[in-house]
Amino acid sequence: MRWLSLLLLSLGLPFLVPAQNPTVRIGVLGIFHTQQLTLAADQTGELLVSAADQRIFVRSGSACSLLQIRSSGASLLLSCGGKEIRAPQMRASGRNQQAAGLVIGVPGKVTRRYVGVLDLNVTDGELVPVVAIGLETAVASVVEAESAPGTPPEALKAQAVVSRSYFAAGRGRHSNFDFCDLTHCQSLREPPAADSPAASATAATRDLVLSFDEKPVTAMFTRSCGGHTRTLAEIGLVPSAYPYFSVLCDVCYKNPVRWTRKVSREDALLLLRGEIGRLAIDRVLGWNAVPSNNFITHEQDGEVILEGTGQGHGLGLCQRGARSMAQDGSGFRAIIEHYFPNTQLKVLSSVPDS
Repeated sequence: MRWLSLLLLSLGLPFLVPAQNPTVRIGVLGIFHTQQLTLAADQTGELLVSAADQRIFVRSGSACSLLQIRSSGASLLLSCGGKEIRAPQMRASGRNQQAAGLVIGVPGKVTRRYVGVLDLNVTDGELVPVVAIGLETAVASVVEAESAPGTPPEALKAQAVVSRSYFAAGRGRHSNFDFCDLTHCQSLREPPAADSPAASATAATRDLVLSFDEKPVTAMFTRSCGGHTRTLAEIGLVPSAYPYFSVLCDVCYKNPVRWTRKVSREDALLLLRGEIGRLAIDRVLGWNAVPSNNFITHEQDGEVILEGTGQGHGLGLCQRGARSMAQDGSGFRAIIEHYFPNTQLKVLSSVPDS
């Protein structure tokens, strides 16, 4: 632990032992609304699947190397190596109930690897896989998924702090789990390699979160802000514990990402609802239908022309601005201080739950 105390002292933070292996429960692959899944272990690993007081061991090269799972009414049907189990739910973990490598597939569509413990049940005829993932593994996975290739290390560190803060303060976003793996919460894919930039940035900021009034901040980020980050009121959202400020972003102010779109008059009326209206349009027309909520409008041939700047809701960390600041020599603390005024960096275990 001596190395940890030295790190905390170098950061000017109190020495407190972090919580032991905190986890976050993340609903994965929900976008596919699937009734079938496959489950395998890592190539050299083994999974213990528990369901209806029965057990199945899944191991590469064994008679049960790929577990087939499908929904049947309110039950799961599990099939592997000639054994079948019907159960309302199941759990997959390592042999000693610990986190393990999980290779989960949606047949014909996608296969992803996670490290954690899988709980699976059926809701309205669809499979609902939820993986309990170690907090730092989840943070590294988000940094990898949400950051542009070539992002400088200090900007990645800022992203790690923001993503960890969101996980620490934002639990309960969904009824059956805390977070999803989509941009509704934070994009999460497979964990990056231990020597990857995303994993290194996460390790370098381990246990650090943003706090405001001594509580963790549900920190938000946006791809590019258009020149100034936004306040909650500006985009039609209700106030939160942290009052997001409008912050000048030098690179986006001098050279904003510009866009033009055409929408119907009906859709233009939805945009009067701010970010909620923009997301409603994007859900129907595609996630780039209206790239941001920072635009001016005029009518042409019965359609409404939107001329805007920025990408995303514009709240909190501007990823484009963070990259620019890092390229100009700013460290992650300076980046955080710029985009989140009046916050403090704290060790997670020193901050009460929000």
